[in-house]
Amino acid sequence: MPFITNNQNAMFYECGFSCDNGIFFKNDKQSFLITDSRYTLEAKENIKDKNIEVITSSDLITDLIKVAKGVKKIIFDPSQISLEFYNKISDTLDLIAKSNFHQKLRAIKNDNEIDLIKKSQEMNKKAFKKFANFLSKNDIEGKSELFLNFKVKEFLSKCGKYELSFEPITALNKNIAKPHALPSKDRLHKGDILLLDAGIKYKRYCSDMTRSALYDGEIRFSKIQKMPKKIQKIYDIVLKAQELTIKKARSGMSAKDIDFIARDYISKAGYGKYFTHSTGHGIGLDIHELPIISHRSEMIIEDGMIFSIEPGIYLDNEIGIRIEDLVLMKNGKAEIL
Repeated sequence: MPFITNNQNAMFYECGFSCDNGIFFKNDKQSFLITDSRYTLEAKENIKDKNIEVITSSDLITDLIKVAKGVKKIIFDPSQISLEFYNKISDTLDLIAKSNFHQKLRAIKNDNEIDLIKKSQEMNKKAFKKFANFLSKNDIEGKSELFLNFKVKEFLSKCGKYELSFEPITALNKNIAKPHALPSKDRLHKGDILLLDAGIKYKRYCSDMTRSALYDGEIRFSKIQKMPKKIQKIYDIVLKAQELTIKKARSGMSAKDIDFIARDYISKAGYGKYFTHSTGHGIGLDIHELPIISHRSEMIIEDGMIFSIEPGIYLDNEIGIRIEDLVLMKNGKAEIL
């Protein structure tokens, strides 16, 4: 069915090019990228599909109406189109609102996308190892979360070569109790717990991983950790919940059924109310895509979907633990990337 989008990742998915001032309109037989003269030359160089016409425009909405007028039932995502944009086109075009319609198109990854996400996660893991090596071999005693956040971005981006999937989360001890903690002036000392949640983009495809680790003068971002007794108990519960969810996840299950595996284990261990977010999220061109692995999602999981499994426990003003990997649903089971 015909659709319009001004979302850059949807635009890129459809034609191999995107910009911050463009509209993509897909019809049954021909598609159009409408943008201004700053971008048209580069767009034409990058768009190889002969069925996609690049239109140079000084008024994107006027030209959209010209090429789309008379087309019946054009889908748009109401979460991505501004009210002003909608008001200007709704009287002329036959519009149908469908939230997340394009992410639904992208929920099952093709072989090329799978390879790109695998490569992105592989590079992400290498950056974690290099950062751990830096922390272990340099005098970083007393360095702040702000410093750690700055340094990890150097390793992730290879000093600017790659974009980041999102702003990394580098949190210590009590700050980890905030699932999306901002870096603070808290300082690293031996015996501290460091959470690192980070990812990079490879050819625009995102990666994502979280590790919680003990700093004892050295640090290892492996899943095997030796921590103080109370924290070790919480860590082991989170790790078991993650491993169990990955082991039991199956294609054909609903997303909420997969979420229940982790949530039920943590709840039976006595920490259910401290697991405050969903178990995972899809990933691709966006860091958060479909499927959302939450207790509210009825979406059926299928082979080819890639999503995170990241249970966590967060004790206010004490500590937090989260462990995250990406999995690919393949041959009916979850395979860690």
